[in-house]
Amino acid sequence: MCALESTKSVKLRSFGETNKYGVAAKDLKELLKKGCKLLKKPMNCARVCTYDDGTELTEEYFKTLPRNVELVLLSGDEAWNGFMDEIAGLLSKDRTSSQLLEAARYFRSDDRSAKRRKLLADSLVGLEDHSEMESREDDQEWFEGLLPRFKTKSAYMKSNCERRIRGYMTELEVAKISSQSPRVKEEFAKTARGITDLLKADRYNGRYFDRSEVEEKNRLCTAQGWFTCQGAFDQDLCKSLHSINPYGNKESRINFGTWNLDHRIEKKRTVIPALVDAVQNHQSSAINLTYFYRLLFTTDNLRLVHFVCHKKVPHLLQCDSKKMYKRATKTPKPKTPGKGKRPRIK
Repeated sequence: MCALESTKSVKLRSFGETNKYGVAAKDLKELLKKGCKLLKKPMNCARVCTYDDGTELTEEYFKTLPRNVELVLLSGDEAWNGFMDEIAGLLSKDRTSSQLLEAARYFRSDDRSAKRRKLLADSLVGLEDHSEMESREDDQEWFEGLLPRFKTKSAYMKSNCERRIRGYMTELEVAKISSQSPRVKEEFAKTARGITDLLKADRYNGRYFDRSEVEEKNRLCTAQGWFTCQGAFDQDLCKSLHSINPYGNKESRINFGTWNLDHRIEKKRTVIPALVDAVQNHQSSAINLTYFYRLLFTTDNLRLVHFVCHKKVPHLLQCDSKKMYKRATKTPKPKTPGKGKRPRIK
């Protein structure tokens, strides 16, 4: 009887699929094992997140899940933002049109559906604005579908940003090392840990989406919650002047999930490979961890862009080789014994 009580039943689906399967597990490890076998996913780098808002599960978090909660199994580079179910809720309301319904059907499957996506975005214009409200108690509709632990809008938006940034950390940790040398692999592991320690010290830079952040330079929005598209990687600004306030209403919060934090110097094509090459030729102690940290996780290299401004083409921008390594410091030469004036003997 006790064993049955400790087992938790959940509904699990694979990334990009709609079919759900009932799975019972006593902990996260067992859930991953059963889920990967059932959905035919590799165990290596497999993760599970909540369907509603994309929060990645830990062993502790698994224990708090309600029965029959919907989860998504991810592997490799797959990421889940958890907003499509809410878009479906939006489409069920009377104010949506048949065109908007068609747009949503293609939203997930067609990367070229910019016109359809624009229909969805345009439909959100003119909706009620409750951006002055902050707590769950004051604007309950804004929090629909979100976990109870989020009591304020700023807390959720901060967590949303942290989740995106943590995804980049995962890619760094699973980077492939071409060298078979145990020394190189160990040096890269040390380097990756050092960079992720810097990220943890900065609390995953969740402040970028947090309008309650006191220092204006540390956030990407105004104190009221307005975000402005910073333009494509090869432009100085957004020519279309895209802007959004996800704090204003539930639909805008959902739509903000389609905006991207884009690496100007590309993460996968350039930054991580450059780091791997650097470690293969130098000890981890010689690598400039701060430089790579800023390229991977900060607005030194990240740009917030509307999906229309997110160009999915090679950026052809390179890392600065002069900044990849720590500067060697010159140590003063010790004086040679025996040289210099001898003291007089009286």
